Amino acid sequence: MDNLEPKIVAFCCNWCSYAGADLAGTSRIQYHPAIRIIRVMCSGRVSPLFV
Repeated sequence: MDNLEPKIVAFCCNWCSYAGADLAGTSRIQYHPAIRIIRVMCSGRVSPLFV
């Protein structure tokens, strides 16, 4: 149980935060493999009921 690694899901807005993640990818900057980015049109529309 000591070697548990968290899995992180990021819901990124298409117009703001996803652009930063995309720029990191085109700049060959790597983020942790446990992070998954899901692009949404507006992160304000992500409801806890959907998660």
